[in-house]
Amino acid sequence: MARIAFATCDRLADGFEDDHEAARLVGAEFVVWNDPDVDWSVYDHVVIRSAWDYTIQREAFVVWVRSLGDRVSNAPDLVAFNSDKAYLGALGVPTVPTAYVVPGAQAPQLRGEVVVKPTVSAGGRDTGRFDPAHHDDARELIEQINASGRVAMVQPYVEGVDAAGETAVVFIGGEISHVLHKKPVLREQGTAALLNPDDPASEAAIMHDEDLVTAGEAAPEFLDLANAALGELAARFGVPLYARVDLVPGPAGPVVMEIEAVEPCLYLDLVPGAAERFADAIRSRLKR
Repeated sequence: MARIAFATCDRLADGFEDDHEAARLVGAEFVVWNDPDVDWSVYDHVVIRSAWDYTIQREAFVVWVRSLGDRVSNAPDLVAFNSDKAYLGALGVPTVPTAYVVPGAQAPQLRGEVVVKPTVSAGGRDTGRFDPAHHDDARELIEQINASGRVAMVQPYVEGVDAAGETAVVFIGGEISHVLHKKPVLREQGTAALLNPDDPASEAAIMHDEDLVTAGEAAPEFLDLANAALGELAARFGVPLYARVDLVPGPAGPVVMEIEAVEPCLYLDLVPGAAERFADAIRSRLKR
């Protein structure tokens, strides 16, 4: 029988609860990705799941993923590409317009309401929403991100999010599995408050709202864009085991806000049959 690992982080050594059923179905073990005592050669396949601290040590994480070769999902080249949000500038599908500010560069002129965040981040950390009255705070956040050696990204705040929220389309094995609705995360001006400010891997407190994400539906134009985005990844890196395409309503139609293909929460427990589909997709990978 194949031996499977679900890669997780130290603070979730027993895995995230959303992944428990799929792990049970395929007999997977939860293993901390950067545990120096783990012999990864004993695993036939490694599925990256709740390795949510990778953003504070991305280079080491990518090295580890590459060391696993074709035994890891998603593929190492896709993980390297998708783990830095600069990938948005390389996509051919409509995305939220983004300016990138590298350390030492001058920040762009800020117009209207903007969002500032690092290109390597997760869970709403170091992310903020700023209207013109708070542009000084936005510039301060850009400086803080750059001072830490990271690249800052500046985007217009998409007003449609306030009314419609976000639409997330979850792909498993290259096919749409389910659709999610996410309430707005940046609801107030300023940098999002962290659940634990002393933890460099802490996520924004709002990410723990019980009703933040629910099962949802997507209009045809949203599904078409999600399929196009997934198609771009598949053409370049092969069909991913999983991906979550996060979409928002732009002025001229839906746009991609993010594609999550490293370690996204797939919300398998919200949709009947989703964990089973994920387990089946993993078994299919093992047969290749």
